[in-house]
This record gives sequence, structure tokens and C-alpha cells, in this order.
Amino acid sequence: MTASIMTSVTEQSLTSVFQDLTLLLGIPLALAGAFCMSLGAQYQHSGVEKVKRNVGGRASSGLNLSHLLALATRPSWLAGTLLLGLAVICQLGAISVAPLMVVQPLGVVALLLTTMLNARASGIQPTKRSWIAIAACVGGIAVFVALAAQHATKRAVTNEDVLLILAILLAVTIILLSVWILLRRRLAALFYVSAAGILYGFVATLAKVLIDRLQEGRVDEFLALCGGSLVVAAALGGYFVQSAYSSGPPDLVVAGLTVVDPLVAVVLAMAVLGELSGVPLWTLVIFVGAGSLAIWGVIALARHHPVVARDSEQPTTAESGADAHTGRG
Repeated sequence: MTASIMTSVTEQSLTSVFQDLTLLLGIPLALAGAFCMSLGAQYQHSGVEKVKRNVGGRASSGLNLSHLLALATRPSWLAGTLLLGLAVICQLGAISVAPLMVVQPLGVVALLLTTMLNARASGIQPTKRSWIAIAACVGGIAVFVALAAQHATKRAVTNEDVLLILAILLAVTIILLSVWILLRRRLAALFYVSAAGILYGFVATLAKVLIDRLQEGRVDEFLALCGGSLVVAAALGGYFVQSAYSSGPPDLVVAGLTVVDPLVAVVLAMAVLGELSGVPLWTLVIFVGAGSLAIWGVIALARHHPVVARDSEQPTTAESGADAHTGRG
């Protein structure tokens, strides 16, 4: 009897140890992905800026086919794409061994790295308001990570769960495309960043579902549906990201992605995947508060980023110069 109890305790201890080890492996993989993401964002932004200068066009209208074809010949953009590919590999590795709610928000580290890289590349230092906004993004997501690590659980994803995720994705995609088509010439970087973050949140969730099903050996039509939807969402999100680079600085783009993406993934994990079943009410209240703080940070950064402020003043300055030249008051 005693030997049986000791054996059971030993097995439970070993299981706990291995679970902790896999969690510890997922976290550095997510951080490595964040590092690759920050470098990739900087390189891709540089490539988009060069193409925008050479090809022309309104930044708020998004990229057209000429822009996309020109990007394929830019070494900086291709290098950025390679780095972002490595970031995706690291992220997939992370979510394959750790809960989505734990590793997904760690991408916010890329925001700090991208801010420093962009400041050095552009020669424009972040203002006090920018740092406050960045602190709100990082702080809000940090609370998500802390709570998720304590309360995240894992359960099998049913076919009904998959259909619900895909139905929500379809509705969201229709709404985003409708807004883009109707208001394309008036959209700012914040829309493109938010749209990409929303879609990438679904991509991360679908990737988690795919990995879990493959590990369980569940190869069926639902796996194919997840795979096809993931590709479409990733492609559309990628277009929105490149359009965001054409109308905003890379750290603003990364801020939106690293806040909106995990928020969407967390909401889906809570509402559909059941990774936060049985969580007390006070924890949910903190989740809402932290998410609101992070979203406020992105909006504030979009308003007060020094590059955005500079670019918004340039048309006014140009118009003032034109008025003075023509004698208009």
C-alpha cells in the first residue's frame, strides 16, 4: 500500500516536472520569436518605405499590385520576410509545448526591441508620451502573461469548437474587408495594424488547433478546414501589415500586433477553447482592465508617436507654403 502511494506520488511529481520543463521551453522560444519579429519588422518597413518612394501612391489607400511586385525585388524586405518566417517557426514551436495564453502575449517584447531599433534607424527618439504608451502596452500584456501562466488549462478541441472559430473568423473577415473597401482612402495605420492583429490572433488559435490535432493523430476534414482558413487569414493579415508599414512606423505596427493579436487569441482561448474554465470573477476583471490598458497604449502611441506627428504636420506645412507662395491667407 505504502509502495503504491509512493509510486503514485513519484509519477505525479515527474509529470509536474515535465510539464514545467515544456513550459520553460515554450517561453524562450516565444522570446526568440519576438527578437526575430522586431528585426523582421524593421527590415520590412525599410523595404516598404523604399518601394513607396519609388512607385508612389497614397499611404492610406494600402498597397496595390505594383507595390507588392516591387517588394519582391527589395533585399531588405526579403530579409525581413525571412526573419518573420523564423519568428513564426519559433512561435509554432512555443505553442506546441505550452498553453497559447502563456506564450502568445510574450511577443510584446518585440515592441521594446523595435522601438529601440527604429529610434536608431530614424534618428528620432521616442517622446515621453510615446514611452508612456509603450509602458501601457507592455504592462497590460505582462499582467495577461502572469495570470495566464497561473490559470491556463488545456482541453481537447471539439469539432464544434472548430466550426465556431471558423464562423467567427468569417464574420470578422467580412467586416474588415467591407470597412477597407468603403473607407480605403481615409484609413490610417491604426486600422491596418488592428485588422492584422485581429486576423493573426485567429491564425495563432488555428495553428494551436492544428498542432494539437496532428499530435493526437486526428486527420480529417476539420483539419483541412483549419489549414485553409489559416492560410487565407495569414495572407490577408500579411497584406494589412505591409499596408501598415506604408502609413506608420514599425514600432507602431509591432505595438498593434503584439497587443491585438494576443488579446484576440486570449478571448478565443477563453470563450471557445476553454483554457480559462473555472477562473474566479476577480481574475476576469483584471484581464479586462489589463486588456483595456494595453489597447489604450496602442491608440495613444498611434496619436503621439513622433514619426506620426511629423508626417501629419508635413501636409499642413506644405499647404502653408503653397498658400504663402500664391498669396492666399
